[in-house]
Amino acid sequence: MKLSGKTALVTGAGRGIGKGCAVELARAGADIVLNDRPESPDVKSAAEEIRALGRKCHVITADVFSRPGCEQLVGAALQAVPKIDILISNPAFSRRGAFLDYPPELFEDTIRGTLTSGYHLSQLVARHMVERAGGGKIVFISSVQAQIPSALCFAYGAAKAGLNHMMRSIAVELCDYRINVNAIEPGWIDTPGEHVTFSEETMAEESQKLPWKRMGQPDDIGKAAAFLASSDADYITGVVLPVDGLYRFGHCVAAMGPQLKDAN
Repeated sequence: MKLSGKTALVTGAGRGIGKGCAVELARAGADIVLNDRPESPDVKSAAEEIRALGRKCHVITADVFSRPGCEQLVGAALQAVPKIDILISNPAFSRRGAFLDYPPELFEDTIRGTLTSGYHLSQLVARHMVERAGGGKIVFISSVQAQIPSALCFAYGAAKAGLNHMMRSIAVELCDYRINVNAIEPGWIDTPGEHVTFSEETMAEESQKLPWKRMGQPDDIGKAAAFLASSDADYITGVVLPVDGLYRFGHCVAAMGPQLKDAN
């Protein structure tokens, strides 16, 4: 219970990675302000799961893809709880498409929903943390696609790469306030959104091709977030932490296969 007495604001937390983070933070003792989009069908059940762990959970629906929506969320959160100790910034928007045909408005939506929204959220919460002079933890959910130039994902990868750089710059500026700022890069995570894009058969086949022979689960990301939000990570800031089962280096693992067989 290393987060006992702490309150965490987790965005995009109705399902998937956001929910995984919220649940693991609650397991570690934190009370949760749970955010998802206004039309989310999942946020109620996510809140019930957190309350079943014995933690307080406030649900605030808001559209964090805009500055007014972020202001609404943070304002409502600070009416519901006396302080925010931890921010898990998890907004994202992604649509795959070829660069030559990609609509300009879709590119703008991706940058706004993935990078700009992270700026709005973190700035508003950081101002609160600085004002109360109690330090704090900010964790951005990035992606290994910030490092890997994947076909059909150029817009999302660019947004996440920008998020990583912004995180490091924010960490530098907030160091004197003892606010730790870090990012987690998930690999291929088994979330409901992936099942919309890929069939069950494809998911099962592709998971066996991964270095760890399985896809990541939302709680894998949540456990990393709980660590970075804890006092165990007090000397860690400005860091991008991949949590991907070696997805980034899958080609290296595949290349080692024949060599290891020959060596044995």
